[in-house]
Amino acid sequence: PLDKEEETAAAKCTQPCLRESLSISDLECSLCIRMFFEPVTTPCGHTFCKECLERCLDHRPNCPLCKQSLREYLKAGRYSPTVLLQDIMLATFPTQLAERRDLHWAEMAELSNLTKNIPIFVCTMAFPGIPCPLHVFEPRYRLMIRRCQESGTRRFGMCIYENGKSFADYGCMLEIRQVELLADGRSLVDTIGRQRFRVLSRGHRDGYHTADIEHLEDKKVRAGLDKILGCSGADPPHGHLLASAQVSGEELQELQCLHESTYRLAQRFCEHGDLTSRHILMQHGPLPEKEEDIQASADGPTWCWWLISILPLDPSYQLSLFSCTSLRARLSQLQHILTALLQQPP
Repeated sequence: PLDKEEETAAAKCTQPCLRESLSISDLECSLCIRMFFEPVTTPCGHTFCKECLERCLDHRPNCPLCKQSLREYLKAGRYSPTVLLQDIMLATFPTQLAERRDLHWAEMAELSNLTKNIPIFVCTMAFPGIPCPLHVFEPRYRLMIRRCQESGTRRFGMCIYENGKSFADYGCMLEIRQVELLADGRSLVDTIGRQRFRVLSRGHRDGYHTADIEHLEDKKVRAGLDKILGCSGADPPHGHLLASAQVSGEELQELQCLHESTYRLAQRFCEHGDLTSRHILMQHGPLPEKEEDIQASADGPTWCWWLISILPLDPSYQLSLFSCTSLRARLSQLQHILTALLQQPP
Protein backbone atom coordinates (compact mmCIF):
# COMPACT_ATOMS: atom_id res chain seq x y z
CA PRO A 1 0.00 0.00 0.00
CA LEU A 2 1.08 3.61 -0.70
CA ASP A 3 2.14 5.82 2.20
CA LYS A 4 0.71 9.37 2.59
CA GLU A 5 3.52 11.07 0.66
CA GLU A 6 3.12 8.67 -2.26
CA GLU A 7 -0.67 9.22 -2.24
CA THR A 8 -0.18 13.00 -2.37
CA ALA A 9 2.30 12.68 -5.24
CA ALA A 10 -0.08 10.38 -7.12
CA ALA A 11 -2.95 12.85 -6.63
CA LYS A 12 -0.82 15.71 -8.00
CA CYS A 13 0.02 13.63 -11.06
CA THR A 14 -3.64 12.73 -11.57
CA GLN A 15 -4.92 16.33 -11.55
CA PRO A 16 -3.28 17.43 -14.86
CA CYS A 17 -4.49 14.20 -16.49
CA LEU A 18 -8.05 14.88 -15.37
CA ARG A 19 -7.92 18.49 -16.57
CA GLU A 20 -6.72 17.34 -19.99
CA SER A 21 -9.46 14.73 -20.36
CA LEU A 22 -12.35 16.78 -18.87
CA SER A 23 -14.00 20.05 -19.81
CA ILE A 24 -16.51 22.17 -17.88
CA SER A 25 -19.32 20.90 -20.11
CA ASP A 26 -18.64 17.36 -18.84
CA LEU A 27 -19.50 18.56 -15.34
CA GLU A 28 -22.71 20.41 -16.17
CA CYS A 29 -26.16 19.46 -14.92
CA SER A 30 -28.40 18.62 -17.88
CA LEU A 31 -31.31 20.44 -16.19
CA CYS A 32 -29.83 23.86 -15.28
CA ILE A 33 -26.88 23.75 -17.74
CA ARG A 34 -24.57 24.95 -14.98
CA MET A 35 -21.74 23.24 -13.15
CA PHE A 36 -23.07 20.63 -10.71
CA PHE A 37 -23.86 21.93 -7.24
CA GLU A 38 -24.40 19.25 -4.59
CA PRO A 39 -24.59 16.50 -7.27
CA VAL A 40 -26.75 13.44 -6.58
CA THR A 41 -27.03 10.28 -8.68
CA THR A 42 -30.34 8.45 -9.14
CA PRO A 43 -30.71 4.64 -8.98
CA CYS A 44 -30.91 4.65 -12.80
CA GLY A 45 -27.43 6.20 -12.97
CA HIS A 46 -28.16 9.82 -13.96
CA THR A 47 -26.63 12.73 -12.08
CA PHE A 48 -28.17 16.15 -11.41
CA CYS A 49 -27.85 19.05 -8.98
CA LYS A 50 -29.78 18.13 -5.84
CA GLU A 51 -32.02 21.20 -6.18
CA CYS A 52 -32.71 20.52 -9.88
CA LEU A 53 -33.73 16.93 -9.19
CA GLU A 54 -35.98 17.95 -6.30
CA ARG A 55 -37.78 20.45 -8.51
CA CYS A 56 -38.40 17.78 -11.16
CA LEU A 57 -39.68 15.32 -8.56
CA ASP A 58 -42.10 18.00 -7.34
CA HIS A 59 -43.98 17.46 -10.61
CA ARG A 60 -43.62 13.72 -11.29
CA PRO A 61 -41.72 10.85 -9.62
CA ASN A 62 -39.65 9.88 -12.68
CA CYS A 63 -36.07 10.40 -13.82
CA PRO A 64 -35.96 13.58 -15.95
CA LEU A 65 -33.80 11.78 -18.58
CA CYS A 66 -34.85 8.13 -18.86
CA LYS A 67 -38.32 8.46 -17.20
CA GLN A 68 -37.67 5.47 -14.93
CA SER A 69 -39.84 5.52 -11.81
CA LEU A 70 -38.13 7.08 -8.78
CA ARG A 71 -41.00 6.53 -6.34
CA GLU A 72 -38.91 4.45 -3.94
CA TYR A 73 -36.05 6.97 -4.19
CA LEU A 74 -38.47 9.81 -3.45
CA LYS A 75 -40.04 7.84 -0.61
CA ALA A 76 -36.65 7.57 1.15
CA GLY A 77 -36.71 11.36 1.47
CA ARG A 78 -32.93 11.87 1.39
CA TYR A 79 -30.34 12.37 -1.32
CA SER A 80 -26.76 11.19 -0.79
CA PRO A 81 -24.14 13.39 -2.51
CA THR A 82 -22.00 11.88 -5.26
CA VAL A 83 -18.73 12.32 -3.38
CA LEU A 84 -16.41 11.13 -6.17
CA LEU A 85 -17.83 13.70 -8.60
CA GLN A 86 -17.46 16.46 -5.99
CA ASP A 87 -13.80 15.48 -5.47
CA ILE A 88 -13.13 15.46 -9.24
CA MET A 89 -14.65 18.96 -9.63
CA LEU A 90 -12.62 20.27 -6.70
CA ALA A 91 -9.42 18.78 -8.13
CA THR A 92 -9.90 19.93 -11.73
CA PHE A 93 -11.89 23.17 -11.67
CA PRO A 94 -11.61 24.65 -8.12
CA THR A 95 -12.10 28.26 -9.29
CA GLN A 96 -15.26 27.49 -11.28
CA LEU A 97 -16.62 25.38 -8.41
CA ALA A 98 -16.06 28.29 -5.99
CA GLU A 99 -17.90 30.62 -8.40
CA ARG A 100 -20.78 28.14 -8.61
CA ARG A 101 -20.98 28.01 -4.80
CA ASP A 102 -20.93 31.82 -4.57
CA LEU A 103 -23.78 32.00 -7.09
CA HIS A 104 -25.83 29.54 -5.04
CA TRP A 105 -25.28 31.44 -1.79
CA ALA A 106 -26.14 34.73 -3.50
CA GLU A 107 -29.45 33.16 -4.55
CA MET A 108 -30.01 31.94 -0.98
CA ALA A 109 -29.26 35.43 0.38
CA GLU A 110 -31.86 36.90 -1.98
CA LEU A 111 -34.40 34.37 -0.71
CA SER A 112 -33.58 35.32 2.91
CA ASN A 113 -34.95 38.87 2.64
CA LEU A 114 -38.13 39.10 4.72
CA THR A 115 -39.51 42.33 3.23
CA LYS A 116 -38.50 42.10 -0.46
CA ASN A 117 -39.89 39.40 -2.77
CA ILE A 118 -41.12 37.27 0.13
CA PRO A 119 -42.89 34.06 -1.00
CA ILE A 120 -46.68 34.20 -0.74
CA PHE A 121 -48.88 31.14 -0.13
CA VAL A 122 -52.38 32.01 -1.40
CA CYS A 123 -54.80 29.91 0.60
CA THR A 124 -56.43 30.89 3.90
CA MET A 125 -56.56 33.50 6.65
CA ALA A 126 -53.73 33.20 9.17
CA PHE A 127 -53.37 35.17 12.40
CA PRO A 128 -50.52 36.25 14.74
CA GLY A 129 -49.73 33.64 17.40
CA ILE A 130 -52.24 31.13 16.00
CA PRO A 131 -51.16 27.71 14.55
CA CYS A 132 -51.90 27.20 10.85
CA PRO A 133 -51.47 23.55 9.71
CA LEU A 134 -51.00 23.12 5.94
CA HIS A 135 -51.16 20.21 3.50
CA VAL A 136 -48.70 21.06 0.73
CA PHE A 137 -49.08 19.19 -2.56
CA GLU A 138 -48.80 21.71 -5.43
CA PRO A 139 -45.31 21.64 -7.05
CA ARG A 140 -44.88 25.43 -6.73
CA TYR A 141 -45.55 25.35 -2.99
CA ARG A 142 -43.39 22.28 -2.46
CA LEU A 143 -40.53 24.29 -3.97
CA MET A 144 -41.44 27.36 -1.90
CA ILE A 145 -41.49 25.49 1.43
CA ARG A 146 -38.16 23.79 0.63
CA ARG A 147 -36.55 27.15 -0.17
CA CYS A 148 -37.84 28.68 3.07
CA GLN A 149 -36.11 25.88 4.97
CA GLU A 150 -32.88 25.95 2.95
CA SER A 151 -32.53 29.74 3.19
CA GLY A 152 -32.83 29.49 6.97
CA THR A 153 -35.73 31.98 7.30
CA ARG A 154 -38.37 29.24 7.69
CA ARG A 155 -40.92 32.00 6.96
CA PHE A 156 -43.34 32.93 4.20
CA GLY A 157 -46.45 35.07 3.79
CA MET A 158 -50.01 33.75 3.85
CA CYS A 159 -52.77 35.67 2.04
CA ILE A 160 -56.28 34.87 0.91
CA TYR A 161 -57.40 35.23 -2.70
CA GLU A 162 -59.25 38.45 -3.49
CA ASN A 163 -61.34 39.10 -6.58
CA GLY A 164 -59.56 41.26 -9.15
CA LYS A 165 -56.17 40.61 -7.53
CA SER A 166 -53.88 37.61 -7.29
CA PHE A 167 -54.14 37.89 -3.49
CA ALA A 168 -55.32 40.28 -0.78
CA ASP A 169 -53.53 43.47 0.27
CA TYR A 170 -52.94 42.15 3.80
CA GLY A 171 -51.46 38.90 5.12
CA CYS A 172 -49.62 37.19 7.94
CA MET A 173 -46.07 35.88 8.07
CA LEU A 174 -46.00 32.19 8.95
CA GLU A 175 -43.06 30.43 10.61
CA ILE A 176 -42.44 26.75 9.82
CA ARG A 177 -42.19 24.75 13.03
CA GLN A 178 -42.12 21.22 11.59
CA VAL A 179 -42.40 19.50 8.21
CA GLU A 180 -43.57 15.91 7.84
CA LEU A 181 -42.65 14.57 4.39
CA LEU A 182 -44.98 11.98 2.91
CA ALA A 183 -43.83 9.12 0.67
CA ASP A 184 -45.13 10.73 -2.55
CA GLY A 185 -43.45 14.11 -1.96
CA ARG A 186 -46.41 15.86 -0.37
CA SER A 187 -45.91 17.29 3.11
CA LEU A 188 -47.80 18.24 6.26
CA VAL A 189 -46.42 21.57 7.42
CA ASP A 190 -46.96 22.85 10.96
CA THR A 191 -46.74 26.65 10.99
CA ILE A 192 -47.62 29.45 13.40
CA GLY A 193 -48.60 33.05 12.64
CA ARG A 194 -46.11 35.84 13.28
CA GLN A 195 -46.32 39.50 12.10
CA ARG A 196 -49.11 41.04 10.05
CA PHE A 197 -48.09 42.84 6.86
CA ARG A 198 -49.40 45.06 4.08
CA VAL A 199 -48.55 44.27 0.45
CA LEU A 200 -46.68 47.07 -1.35
CA SER A 201 -46.12 45.33 -4.69
CA ARG A 202 -46.66 41.91 -6.24
CA GLY A 203 -44.38 39.62 -8.24
CA HIS A 204 -43.64 36.00 -9.21
CA ARG A 205 -40.79 33.55 -8.75
CA ASP A 206 -40.72 30.10 -10.38
CA GLY A 207 -44.51 29.72 -10.39
CA TYR A 208 -45.43 31.06 -6.95
CA HIS A 209 -46.40 34.61 -5.94
CA THR A 210 -44.06 37.02 -4.17
CA ALA A 211 -44.51 40.45 -2.63
CA ASP A 212 -42.67 43.44 -1.22
CA ILE A 213 -44.24 44.16 2.17
CA GLU A 214 -44.25 46.39 5.23
CA HIS A 215 -45.21 45.15 8.69
CA LEU A 216 -48.34 46.41 10.43
CA GLU A 217 -48.33 47.68 14.01
CA ASP A 218 -51.18 48.70 16.29
CA LYS A 219 -51.17 52.38 17.26
CA LYS A 220 -50.03 52.67 20.87
CA VAL A 221 -52.06 54.51 23.53
CA ARG A 222 -49.71 56.45 25.82
CA ALA A 223 -49.71 55.80 29.54
CA GLY A 224 -50.23 59.39 30.71
CA LEU A 225 -48.32 61.78 32.97
CA ASP A 226 -45.45 59.43 33.86
CA LYS A 227 -44.63 59.12 30.16
CA ILE A 228 -44.70 62.90 29.69
CA LEU A 229 -42.32 63.45 32.63
CA GLY A 230 -40.08 60.66 31.38
CA CYS A 231 -38.27 60.27 34.72
CA SER A 232 -38.21 61.69 38.24
CA GLY A 233 -36.63 65.11 38.55
CA ALA A 234 -37.82 66.34 35.15
CA ASP A 235 -39.05 69.92 34.79
CA PRO A 236 -42.79 70.35 35.41
CA PRO A 237 -44.72 70.00 32.14
CA HIS A 238 -46.63 72.86 30.52
CA GLY A 239 -50.38 73.06 30.83
CA HIS A 240 -51.15 71.60 27.38
CA LEU A 241 -48.80 68.68 28.06
CA LEU A 242 -50.54 68.01 31.37
CA ALA A 243 -53.90 68.01 29.58
CA SER A 244 -52.51 65.67 26.91
CA ALA A 245 -51.14 63.31 29.56
CA GLN A 246 -54.48 63.27 31.36
CA VAL A 247 -56.32 62.40 28.14
CA SER A 248 -53.77 59.67 27.31
CA GLY A 249 -54.11 58.16 30.76
CA GLU A 250 -57.90 58.12 30.47
CA GLU A 251 -57.70 56.55 27.00
CA LEU A 252 -55.46 53.76 28.26
CA GLN A 253 -57.74 53.13 31.24
CA GLU A 254 -60.77 52.96 28.93
CA LEU A 255 -58.89 50.60 26.59
CA GLN A 256 -58.02 48.30 29.50
CA CYS A 257 -61.66 48.29 30.68
CA LEU A 258 -62.84 47.49 27.15
CA HIS A 259 -60.26 44.68 26.97
CA GLU A 260 -61.46 43.19 30.29
CA SER A 261 -65.16 43.31 29.38
CA THR A 262 -64.58 41.85 25.91
CA TYR A 263 -62.47 39.02 27.33
CA ARG A 264 -65.26 38.18 29.80
CA LEU A 265 -67.70 37.99 26.87
CA ALA A 266 -65.25 35.69 25.03
CA GLN A 267 -65.15 33.43 28.11
CA ARG A 268 -68.95 33.32 28.19
CA PHE A 269 -69.04 32.47 24.50
CA CYS A 270 -66.58 29.60 24.99
CA GLU A 271 -68.64 28.31 27.93
CA HIS A 272 -71.88 28.56 25.96
CA GLY A 273 -71.90 24.77 25.75
CA ASP A 274 -73.57 24.12 22.39
CA LEU A 275 -72.27 21.40 20.06
CA THR A 276 -70.65 23.84 17.64
CA SER A 277 -68.57 25.64 20.29
CA ARG A 278 -67.50 22.31 21.86
CA HIS A 279 -66.31 21.12 18.44
CA ILE A 280 -64.41 24.41 17.93
CA LEU A 281 -62.66 24.07 21.30
CA MET A 282 -61.68 20.47 20.53
CA GLN A 283 -60.19 21.57 17.20
CA HIS A 284 -58.54 24.86 18.19
CA GLY A 285 -57.84 24.40 21.89
CA PRO A 286 -58.98 26.65 24.77
CA LEU A 287 -59.22 30.43 24.78
CA PRO A 288 -55.67 31.80 25.33
CA GLU A 289 -54.87 33.54 28.61
CA LYS A 290 -54.89 37.33 28.79
CA GLU A 291 -51.55 39.10 28.37
CA GLU A 292 -50.45 41.35 31.26
CA ASP A 293 -49.52 44.19 28.90
CA ILE A 294 -52.20 44.46 26.21
CA GLN A 295 -49.94 46.67 24.05
CA ALA A 296 -46.74 44.62 24.39
CA SER A 297 -47.13 43.06 20.94
CA ALA A 298 -47.32 45.06 17.72
CA ASP A 299 -50.30 42.88 16.79
CA GLY A 300 -52.18 43.17 20.10
CA PRO A 301 -53.41 40.33 22.37
CA THR A 302 -53.22 36.82 20.88
CA TRP A 303 -56.61 35.82 22.31
CA CYS A 304 -58.29 38.36 19.98
CA TRP A 305 -56.81 36.60 16.93
CA TRP A 306 -57.79 33.20 18.31
CA LEU A 307 -61.36 34.46 18.66
CA ILE A 308 -61.44 36.00 15.19
CA SER A 309 -60.17 32.71 13.73
CA ILE A 310 -62.99 30.64 15.27
CA LEU A 311 -65.96 33.02 14.99
CA PRO A 312 -68.39 32.43 12.08
CA LEU A 313 -67.24 35.49 10.13
CA ASP A 314 -67.01 36.14 6.41
CA PRO A 315 -63.35 36.18 5.25
CA SER A 316 -63.74 39.74 3.95
CA TYR A 317 -64.88 40.85 7.42
CA GLN A 318 -62.03 38.91 9.03
CA LEU A 319 -59.67 40.76 6.70
CA SER A 320 -61.07 44.16 7.74
CA LEU A 321 -60.47 43.28 11.43
CA PHE A 322 -57.02 41.94 10.50
CA SER A 323 -55.95 45.14 8.72
CA CYS A 324 -57.19 47.42 11.51
CA THR A 325 -54.33 49.01 13.49
CA SER A 326 -56.52 50.23 16.37
CA LEU A 327 -56.86 47.75 19.26
CA ARG A 328 -59.81 49.78 20.56
CA ALA A 329 -61.69 49.43 17.24
CA ARG A 330 -60.92 45.70 17.06
CA LEU A 331 -62.13 45.09 20.63
CA SER A 332 -65.28 47.14 20.02
CA GLN A 333 -66.14 45.06 16.96
CA LEU A 334 -65.50 41.81 18.84
CA GLN A 335 -67.67 43.01 21.73
CA HIS A 336 -70.51 43.78 19.31
CA ILE A 337 -70.20 40.36 17.61
CA LEU A 338 -70.03 38.42 20.89
CA THR A 339 -73.01 40.27 22.36
CA ALA A 340 -75.09 39.41 19.28
CA LEU A 341 -74.01 35.74 19.35
CA LEU A 342 -74.71 35.37 23.08
CA GLN A 343 -78.22 36.78 22.62
CA GLN A 344 -79.08 34.02 20.15
CA PRO A 345 -80.86 30.93 21.54
CA PRO A 346 -78.59 27.85 21.91
